[in-house]
Order: sequence, then structure tokens, then C-alpha cells
Amino acid sequence: MPTYEYRCLDCRRRFELFMKFSEYGTKPVTCPHCQSSHVERRIGRVRVGRSDENRLSNLADPANLAAIDDNPRALGKMMREMSHEVGEDMGGEFDEVVSRLESGQSPDDIERELPDLGSDSGGGPGGADL
Repeated sequence: MPTYEYRCLDCRRRFELFMKFSEYGTKPVTCPHCQSSHVERRIGRVRVGRSDENRLSNLADPANLAAIDDNPRALGKMMREMSHEVGEDMGGEFDEVVSRLESGQSPDDIERELPDLGSDSGGGPGGADL
């Protein structure tokens, strides 16, 4: 049985009722707090589940990518959204770059101010000395 949300127009309290589909619209609804029948139906929030693949493909949509051209704030916003979708901590360096982009700093300026950006302390890929 579905849950229907209501709000009493007299006492202003919200409440939920469980009823069959066939009862909706035919069964009288009264407020359980003040017994008033002066109520209105509320439409609750709807959640839609999406797969990881679907969420990431939406971020890579060419229409979304076009918005980041020459716009550091949009690029920073997209990078932050992607990190949330991936669900992993990207580290302090990533957060620093995204914060700078979101404040409007250009990628070229960030690269000039942070010359060691992305370099591994170990010397080679993954921190391994070659």
C-alpha cells in the first residue's frame, strides 16, 4: 500500500496515511491531530536511482563539456561533481586546484603558481624510481 502525505490546513501539521490505490479519492481523510477534514495532499520528494555508469556518462555529455571552455569556474564545478560521483578522496592537491578554479583562476595561472603539480616524489609513474 502506498503512503500519501497530507497537511492539515487548520492545525498546519503534516501527516501520512497508508491506503490502497482504490481507496484514494473515495476514502475521507481527516487530520489525526485535530480531526479536521480540511486537509490538502502534499506531493513528497521523488528519488531516482541511477547506476554509476549512467551518472558518469551524464557528466561526460558533450553539452556539459562545452560549458567548461574558457570558464574556470564551470571546470572546477564539473571536477568537483566528478570527484563526488567517483566517491574517492582525490587528495589535497586536487582540492587545491578545484578551489582555485572555482574562484575563477585560470588553469594556466594555476600551473604557473604550482609548478610541481602532479609530480610524484618517487621520480617515476606511481612513485617508483625508474
